[in-house]
Amino acid sequence: MAGSRLPRQLFLQGVAAVFLFAFASLYTQIPGLYGTEGILPARRTLRPQGKGLWQQLWETPTLLWEAPRLGLDTAQGLELLSLLGTLLALGALLLPQLRHLLIYLLLWAAYLSACQVGQVFLYFQWDSLLLETGFLAVLVAPLWHPPHHKQPPQGGLAGALPHEALPFWLVRWLLFRLMFASGVVKLTSRCPAWWGLTALTYHYETQCLPTPAAWFAHHLPVWLHKLSVVATFLIEIAVPPLFFAPARRLRLAAFYSQVLLQVLIIITGNYNFFNLLTLVLTTALLDDQHLAARSGNSRRKKTPASWPKALLALLALLLELTVYGLLAYGTVHYFGLEVDWEHRVIRSRTIFTFHQFSQWLKMVTLPTMWLGGASLAWELLAALWRWTQVRGWLRKLWAAVQLSIFGSATVAMFLVSLVPFSYVEPSTHGRLWTGAHRLFGAVEHLQLASSYGLFRRMTGLGGRPEVVLEGSYDGHHWTEIEFMYKPGNVSGPPPVVAPHQPRLDWQMWFAALGPHTHSPWFTSLVLCLLQGKEPVIRLIQHNVARYPFHKQPPTYLRAQRYKYWFSQPGEQGRWWRRQWVEEFFPPVSLGDPTLDMLLRQFGLQDKSPPRARSSSSSLARALLWVRKQLSPLEAPTLLWGLILAVGAVRVMQALLGPRPSRSSPPPREEKHRPAPKKDPGATTEQAAPAPSNCNSSSQTTRRKK
Repeated sequence: MAGSRLPRQLFLQGVAAVFLFAFASLYTQIPGLYGTEGILPARRTLRPQGKGLWQQLWETPTLLWEAPRLGLDTAQGLELLSLLGTLLALGALLLPQLRHLLIYLLLWAAYLSACQVGQVFLYFQWDSLLLETGFLAVLVAPLWHPPHHKQPPQGGLAGALPHEALPFWLVRWLLFRLMFASGVVKLTSRCPAWWGLTALTYHYETQCLPTPAAWFAHHLPVWLHKLSVVATFLIEIAVPPLFFAPARRLRLAAFYSQVLLQVLIIITGNYNFFNLLTLVLTTALLDDQHLAARSGNSRRKKTPASWPKALLALLALLLELTVYGLLAYGTVHYFGLEVDWEHRVIRSRTIFTFHQFSQWLKMVTLPTMWLGGASLAWELLAALWRWTQVRGWLRKLWAAVQLSIFGSATVAMFLVSLVPFSYVEPSTHGRLWTGAHRLFGAVEHLQLASSYGLFRRMTGLGGRPEVVLEGSYDGHHWTEIEFMYKPGNVSGPPPVVAPHQPRLDWQMWFAALGPHTHSPWFTSLVLCLLQGKEPVIRLIQHNVARYPFHKQPPTYLRAQRYKYWFSQPGEQGRWWRRQWVEEFFPPVSLGDPTLDMLLRQFGLQDKSPPRARSSSSSLARALLWVRKQLSPLEAPTLLWGLILAVGAVRVMQALLGPRPSRSSPPPREEKHRPAPKKDPGATTEQAAPAPSNCNSSSQTTRRKK
């Protein structure tokens, strides 16, 4: 039987790595975004209203309420949380002993605390996804780590607790919700680019922060772009139900299809830690048998299978072939795939209508929930079976307590997640059990479950809109202010910044999609630049000397809207072409009535100036010292430095760590040894194989999540 011990370890390491990137990236931007001289000072979000501590924590769950007790303001408290989160995540990534429930609870609480004061700069879907994944890691992480010599052999169930696979099932359910919803919303949005299969002819050019590879992908043939859209729909809508397939080879095929999609997105776009986090979720589709085989630890001698196992293997193979055949037929039929041998292309078009898709979605949304419920029920039965095999009444009692707690938590999390998942189909949302709605409403502010739907509509169909800031000393001669990461200079190549997320650059992309009044923070950005606030300037140019107004702030500031396109092959020294569209923000100066009116309108005027930044406490001085040491490093350099450091430490651990003895018998021989007699008080966690679905191999495997 293939267990899930190795995938769980891989998942916990992956979550720690993503938290490391998220906290470190956020830390570098706190002064410019949330400091006392930042665009949206964090202190404005926490206003004590005379309520009790626990009531404040429940209504606005953030540890930053306690910052004043430490002699820190809100921004300094946020810096402290980010540093502690980075160190905890680094420790969990490197030391197995720190992959503990309490560590992941602290990581989740710290990031939730940051999101409560993050305002618009922390309102991205991947922030919600990280919070939900982080809470699942709390449930997946062990309460204690057995000594090294007592750890079970790889791929076996010896020492496995009955409840361990239950929370990990929620990871698979989250991956299903994320991918299925992301595919469905592309069609429910009625976006003509998705329906016409032409979305990728615009995507590489109009995404927020493209990479250099996006330029080359953009110039691929149109028929290949359209075929790629078909593949995207296949991977995001048709493949996710295979996450719950009884045949493990179907789950592995689904795993590799998801990995392929995420890797291609990473190559062509800077989506910070989002794709890495999605790859972490795909570990729920793996099992010990597959990972052990890939690492060369599985040297199992093939033995003749009994006829029932051979029959099950044959049925599993027939199931796989049937599924692959249905996927191929559905893709060809519903997207009209035809091979044009004369021009050597594959032509595609959408055959079904919006009404037909809506009816199909209405028909399948509720059954997908029942599919998830049935899969969870199977996991619960398997856990109960494993519990019956636990020997020793003390161990059995302790296993029963853990199974009750984690089983109830798993069921509750599943019910909570049904509500945001049902948003993909409104009529299904209204038919959900009212108890699920009440449960979701009670914990909604904790962001334990969220709705997802990435790339809902393709923007920039007529050209990529881009806001360009300009400053002037006399109001006649204007100088462009170039950002480090977003497109500006047509000769500048697209950068590679992942896993860092420059949050101001991202919001500039969203601001360009509408009028400036839809982005109130932009007025605050203009004010900060007119005042020459260095923390904000460092968000635009880390090397302040490259900022055109580093010696003296501009007297006037304005913003223009341009449309950008990738340059054509053969245009030397240019990555972009652009055309002026309109004025985005009018010319203003300090004291300008227009600027003052906008500040009042958006509530950005600070009527109670902050107290002087205190550095009297030793903790505040320590934070200031750390900031001075790290400030010379650009954020991508810092993050890649952490990646290289982690890699170097892992190599040293592998070289200096204990090596398994070659003379020791393989784990499979353990089952042929008679177990020593033990009295009823003696305990062991040896579990017998749980009931399982048919498998594609000669052995049955327990389904996991």
